[in-house]
Amino acid sequence: MRAHTSWNLLTLWFIILSFTFGATACGKGSQPKSQGPPTPEVVTLTVEPRQVVLTTELTGRTSAFRVAEIRPQVNGLIQKRLFVEGSDVKAGSLLYQIDPSSFQAALDNAKAALGRAEANLPAVAAKAKRSKQLLAEQVVSQQNYDDTDAALKQAEADVLYWKASVAAAEINLAHTRITAPISGRIGRSEVTEGALVTAYQPVALATIQQMDPIYVDVNQSTTELLRLKQRMEEGRLDQNGRSQNKVKLLLENGSVYPQEGALQFRDVTVEQSTGSVVLRVVFPNPQGLLLPGMFVRAVIQEGVNNQAILIPQQAVSRDPKGNPVVLVVDAESKAQQRLLKLDRAIDDQWLVSSGLAPGDAIVIEGLQKVRPGMAVKVASAAASQTPAPGAKPASTAPAAPEKK
Repeated sequence: MRAHTSWNLLTLWFIILSFTFGATACGKGSQPKSQGPPTPEVVTLTVEPRQVVLTTELTGRTSAFRVAEIRPQVNGLIQKRLFVEGSDVKAGSLLYQIDPSSFQAALDNAKAALGRAEANLPAVAAKAKRSKQLLAEQVVSQQNYDDTDAALKQAEADVLYWKASVAAAEINLAHTRITAPISGRIGRSEVTEGALVTAYQPVALATIQQMDPIYVDVNQSTTELLRLKQRMEEGRLDQNGRSQNKVKLLLENGSVYPQEGALQFRDVTVEQSTGSVVLRVVFPNPQGLLLPGMFVRAVIQEGVNNQAILIPQQAVSRDPKGNPVVLVVDAESKAQQRLLKLDRAIDDQWLVSSGLAPGDAIVIEGLQKVRPGMAVKVASAAASQTPAPGAKPASTAPAAPEKK
């Protein structure tokens, strides 16, 4: 009986195991075959050339339009100072008064000597005239006539000498009144009343600076200057138009100066210590906001690139060598890598010098999922927007040279 029961249990377990393995085999046979990874989706941007105004930001300092250092032209004591330090003065206004008494006496003495010489001249001239008539009648000798003629010439020379002395004395007397040679703002006075000054002394009595308009001198490296000339020669930059000379100014606190300046000239001498040339810009300064010596940044317009290619900075990556690259979707919907040469950054975009052509579709989103040569699916296509005519682009700074 026990043997029969054991046999029935073994049979039951065999049936259960057979059913389990059969169900598992049937389940595996009904599963579909595995598929490959899905095609990655990307967002592309169609490259289109546009017109871009290129600018460069250069640092520099302000300097006065005109500077006059006030120095005495005669020796003497300062009697009066007739201006307020730090005030605006007009050209010709009296600044200092030197004691004029000795110079007035010298002028009076010269005038007296001139009067004496002029009074003596008619008598000498009449004597010379009579001597000439008597010589013609052979009444006097030739020696007598020569003496009277020489006396006349000496008397005439004395008159001329004392006239020059009077003029010199008048000039010296006028120099006791020290006046402003230019209009502008005068600084502090280096002397007070009672100070003894000498003619053409090395220390200026005061300094006048004309600050409206005012100069802004900025430095441009010769490297950038050569790049600018190269872009012009290659036809990638147009510098025609009067607006080319307009310059904007950024102050030390980051604010924009309300007045536009005009580029006056570019120096022809290179500073050996810095390897740069000086650009001088003239700015109106009616409110006196700009003071000489201030540190500023000038935004200078280089020219207009009529076929500029701009792409978002997010689309550019770097290869192991550090070169900038982008992914371009070709006609077969495959991503291909392109090596770029970048000119500079303009806001959140790169200005491309070479490596892309109009109509290229660059990948701007989904770069992490794509590798060169992979097939991709374009989820949506975007086109670059050309700025409206007359739009004012932001200041741009040249990018560092790319590795070759």
